[in-house]
Amino acid sequence: MTTTPDASLDDDLALALRLADAADQISSDRFRSLDLRVTTKPDRTPVTDADQSVERAIRERIAAERPGDGILGEEYGTEGESSRRWIIDPIDGTANFLRGVPVWGTLIALVVDGVPQVGVVSSPALGRRWWAARGSGAWLAEGADAPRRIRVSGVSDLADASISFQSIAQWDGAGYLDRLIALTRRVWRDRAYGDMWSYMLLAEGLIDAAGEFGVKSYDVAALIPIVEEAGGRFTSATGTRDLDDGSALASNGHLHEALLDALA
Repeated sequence: MTTTPDASLDDDLALALRLADAADQISSDRFRSLDLRVTTKPDRTPVTDADQSVERAIRERIAAERPGDGILGEEYGTEGESSRRWIIDPIDGTANFLRGVPVWGTLIALVVDGVPQVGVVSSPALGRRWWAARGSGAWLAEGADAPRRIRVSGVSDLADASISFQSIAQWDGAGYLDRLIALTRRVWRDRAYGDMWSYMLLAEGLIDAAGEFGVKSYDVAALIPIVEEAGGRFTSATGTRDLDDGSALASNGHLHEALLDALA
């Protein structure tokens, strides 16, 4: 097992942002392209040539700049053994991407000893990028504006909360639909913003909680540092911190125990 001991989190974040620049260039060029190639993976989810090209480009750059680090990507699996692992979702929201819906983004995380330390979410079609490294806060760059630090909301009562649940089908398939319906009756507002967008709205303080099922580590690893550095809390639906649990529950922190109780 190898490591890259001389790389600080600042350096890792700078690398992750450069990786996002490269990804944005590729994905933006293919977005709404008339010759976009779409195939279906064995798990029946769609993949485009843009997903594959973005992940290949990111892998090549990581291999060049962090040759001792491991990589896990949605499209090409695991490469290398290390206490430091880059986890990549080249296009989170592929179904949106292939339909021309602008809510999608590239997710890049660095996980050290199983804990996400750096996260970047870049959404060029929305003109927004979010990032965080442990101890350095969570940040948003929007258009040509200077980056600004972001924080979760201060809402502390479910009755005042706005939540995002991603997909009724997900909650139904996981056996949680009744609990979701009961929860929506207790909150002020419920919506399904979807994919990385829900969690970034949470980190910005625009909604107060988000949850979903059927997720993989590459769906959530980059989100966790951003939500937590913004002051929020991120667990599974049962309160664990296992990246491979298959569920996600994020909140502004104030509501988290009440949400866990509601889903128990």
